[in-house]
Amino acid sequence: MSTTEPLTLILAEDDEGHATLIQRNLRRAGFVNEMVHVRDGQEALDYIRAEGIHQSRSITEFVLLLLDINMPMIDGVEVLRRLKADPENSKIPVIMLTTTDDPREVERCYELGCSVYLTKPVEYDEFIDAINRLGLFLQVVKVPRNGTNI
Repeated sequence: MSTTEPLTLILAEDDEGHATLIQRNLRRAGFVNEMVHVRDGQEALDYIRAEGIHQSRSITEFVLLLLDINMPMIDGVEVLRRLKADPENSKIPVIMLTTTDDPREVERCYELGCSVYLTKPVEYDEFIDAINRLGLFLQVVKVPRNGTNI
């Protein structure tokens, strides 16, 4: 997304290798906005709500969350549930980006309000290709204004 909107992409991913590949390949695909990497579900919620170790962060009006499901502390499905139940943060677009391809999990995430559900391919080249396509998508997507503390 190369518009004037100060979009912050929050990457909630506990696997450091996946996080690095995702960030690197989103940049290669032309994503120029700020990316913040958080390592578990609790940190994702703290960042979005400007709480805990993120209480002094500056608030960004436009936020998009890339959310893994299998994470420590609080899993991605619970993060999604809490986020969508919170009126101040319910409009934040959430893209589930996970290795879990169970149709019941996909359905549950959509029922809870995720915007998009993407399965991380196991093969390296397919994984890179999927992230590149995601990067192209992020360049054209529009996100609503976040209501947190604004």
